[in-house]
Amino acid sequence: MISEVDKIKKTGATFTPDGLANFLSDKLLSYLPDFNVTVLDPACGDGALLMSISKHLSKEKSNFEIQGYDSNNDYLQIAKQRLADIGIVNTNFILGDFLDIIELKEKQLSLDFNINSTQKFNEFADVIIANPPYVRTQILGSEQAQILARKFGLKGRVDLYYPFLIAMTYALKEDGLLGVITSNRYLLTKSGESVRKFLYKNYEILEVIDLGDTKLFDAAVLPAIFIGRKKRDIKNTSARFSKIYEELNSYQGNLIKADDIFQILNSQENGFFIVDGKRFKKSSGVLKFSNTKENSWTMLSNVEAKWVSDVENNSVGVIGDFFKVRIGIKTTADKIFISDKWDNLCDDKPEENLLKDLISQENIKPWCSSNEKEFKVLYPHFVDNGKKKVIELIDFPKAKKYFERHEDKLKSRKYLIDAGRDWFEIWVPQNPKLWNFPKLVFPDISVMPRFYYDNTGKIVNGNCYWIVATKPEEQYMLLLIQGIANSKLMTKYHDLVFNNKLYSGRRRYFSQYVQNYPLPDFKLDSAKSIVNIVKQLNNLNNIQDIEQLVYNLEIKVAEAYNVEPVFNPD
Repeated sequence: MISEVDKIKKTGATFTPDGLANFLSDKLLSYLPDFNVTVLDPACGDGALLMSISKHLSKEKSNFEIQGYDSNNDYLQIAKQRLADIGIVNTNFILGDFLDIIELKEKQLSLDFNINSTQKFNEFADVIIANPPYVRTQILGSEQAQILARKFGLKGRVDLYYPFLIAMTYALKEDGLLGVITSNRYLLTKSGESVRKFLYKNYEILEVIDLGDTKLFDAAVLPAIFIGRKKRDIKNTSARFSKIYEELNSYQGNLIKADDIFQILNSQENGFFIVDGKRFKKSSGVLKFSNTKENSWTMLSNVEAKWVSDVENNSVGVIGDFFKVRIGIKTTADKIFISDKWDNLCDDKPEENLLKDLISQENIKPWCSSNEKEFKVLYPHFVDNGKKKVIELIDFPKAKKYFERHEDKLKSRKYLIDAGRDWFEIWVPQNPKLWNFPKLVFPDISVMPRFYYDNTGKIVNGNCYWIVATKPEEQYMLLLIQGIANSKLMTKYHDLVFNNKLYSGRRRYFSQYVQNYPLPDFKLDSAKSIVNIVKQLNNLNNIQDIEQLVYNLEIKVAEAYNVEPVFNPD
């Protein structure tokens, strides 16, 4: 006989507690302008959500219809009886899997699909309230997972609630409301990127509530509530956000007494609560949506949100409006192409004019470079009449001998051969004509910002990003960016908006983050002062002078954004 735990793992059938159902109904209907509606629950289970929202709608004396779907007839009959017991007669309960029933006509709707006016095939619901199954597709079995993947355009290992979100969106009318309880994993994880993008594109996001480790369900899932209004061409900037997590540290401050988690949820207060001897911390504020590849979502307190807005409102754009942020070279065989010990090869050393100086993350400091590791890269690319070309090995007998010694390894890069490239090429050499221009170089991962100005023509390694100035007037902007990007103010902005700290306090400085750094007006006197200070910092070795200049820099960066200086971003 299958256990309840195994049933939950296999089907994701975790029923919604009455308190949570009432909370979600209250929240959802607070955004509803008209109570004459069709309400849908595509995985209604025992009907807790439909019963709760029906009670709320009955109080409004509204004219509403209830539709519930479930693939388990026992659950469906319980739901039907519960609504009949409270006098709800305008119901339509359908036995079946909603993911099979919903029709995706003409075009498949995938997580990257943006609904438009021509796709209205199934838009019948005004309100959707749901707690769809949580179960990863690999647990369903490969055959069922492949069927879902084909129908909904899914890739990789995803959760069953992903296709439910797609199907529910397809069933919802334009301007309809969605209130859904899911796992909270999609809020911050890399694997949840496609879900965040889908919700961001197709909904005016009204509110997100992270229920954290409140253990409201029997299943080992950290739940979250999403409330949104289906919209076309919406540009989300922020939404309301709150979260509740158990406080496991020995907090000694004031504790607010609460009867249960739902009382905390309904409270207007933030802070530390105590329920049956357990402490919980509730935080609320603004959910900030970043315009990045990952579409990261970050919760900010009201004070933090105002500070971020002040910085952004005193900018004329972002780095990406003026420059492309590029990744360094990718050899896909670093041990062959990159070394700081080429001289040890003696007779096997390739020709000197093919060995180019390389900036790697080990070399970079904020205002200077380190020569601890003097890397060189064997770079078989050059520019001829403005076009990137690859050397002829016959013209470089030493390099030819060296490459042939590593031929098996280099030719194993089948993707390069399939692309019609020479077997000894660097996979991503970037554009060799750009190396001699002034550029900012910074590591992809670092504890502190390290934006280094290089005008020596060095090549940039793939563990770094770079911004190049190809016109004389862009050099001024490059120096301004260096000063701002190396400041504690921009470090604070980076942490608040992109929320991407790794272990040991290390930060990610990916292109999708840095290209979204806001820039102040270049013509401001404070901007000119920043450039002058940066020029001095790039040419100084005196520690005391650097400290004073860095202090002055923070003052001027804050002045450029019209906010208070930041001296401790943490």
